[in-house]
Amino acid sequence: MKFIDEAIITVRSGNGGAGCVSFRREKFIEWGGPDGGDGGDGGSVILRADQGKRTLVDLRRQKIITASNGTSGQGRQRHGKNAPDQIIDVPPGTIVTNADTGELIVDMTQSDQQYVIAQGGMGGRGNKRFATSTNRAPRHAQPGISGIELRLKLELKLLADVGIVGLPNAGKSTLVSSISSARPKIADYPFTTLNPSLGMVQPEFGEPFAVADIPGLIEGAHDGTGLGIQFLKHVERTGILIHLIDASEINPESPLNALNLINRELALYSDTLARKEQVIVLNKVDITETDSKVLAFKDAYIKEIVNKNRELFLDKGLPFEITDKSLPQIFTISAATGKGTQELIAFLAQKINKQPISINE
Repeated sequence: MKFIDEAIITVRSGNGGAGCVSFRREKFIEWGGPDGGDGGDGGSVILRADQGKRTLVDLRRQKIITASNGTSGQGRQRHGKNAPDQIIDVPPGTIVTNADTGELIVDMTQSDQQYVIAQGGMGGRGNKRFATSTNRAPRHAQPGISGIELRLKLELKLLADVGIVGLPNAGKSTLVSSISSARPKIADYPFTTLNPSLGMVQPEFGEPFAVADIPGLIEGAHDGTGLGIQFLKHVERTGILIHLIDASEINPESPLNALNLINRELALYSDTLARKEQVIVLNKVDITETDSKVLAFKDAYIKEIVNKNRELFLDKGLPFEITDKSLPQIFTISAATGKGTQELIAFLAQKINKQPISINE
């Protein structure tokens, strides 16, 4: 699932400091001569691929990034101070082009890769540098060289960190609009979402992450029924799956029907999807008479997971013990009212920020 995250920024490297015109004025030294020092170099602007960055959201807020100027030279051959470089951290996979010409400048593909995007200006030479046997008292020095200013376009092809799957009308679009700034089309009929839409979620702690509202799935999707293969290809590119279930539609007699239907379609399409980590979320708990349905689902799901784990441990000859960590975590939310969504965001952020970031091709 490819989405484009982009930012346009202006970068300015620092100017070099001016060289100094100075002469020695010391007692008992008749011919002191020139002693003006060189100016310091201006700071460069350097791009750095940071594995901890996931989006360009910070650069969309900071439009102009400027490095400091070098300081001027001084007498007694004192060199002006070089300015520090300005580092701009970007996610691996960021493509940088000239915003005015469209020319590709660099593709930041490797973690910790660095690229000097705007070289700082060199400091000017002081008059000491111009002293010769025929010109022993030069009265001129060089000004510093000016820095460079560039308008850059940064593009990052995103894979959604979180994909939301579930039956039509489970509330996927509502959830995306509730936890992000995205505003997908929302209506009470199947396949409202015909194309995945992306929202950026800003958790209280950690980097922002991308969440995708993926079109609803129906039985037979692995054979192309409904949105079929198109839907499943999108799911395959996501990191973690939110398996969203409409709590009001749970049948207490067979509470896992919706869950098993979706998982069966994922497994029939590919083993990769079957093994992908899922977070189970029961939506629409604000609707009356859902409490008993939620309890029925949790009871059935926990029993199923415990039985699977017990069989897995026994097959390996290992002792099995039920603990809080071995029990699955099930979130209950109302995407419409926002109930429980902050706890879900915090949980997802903790999971995602532990994952390595993959470079998108």
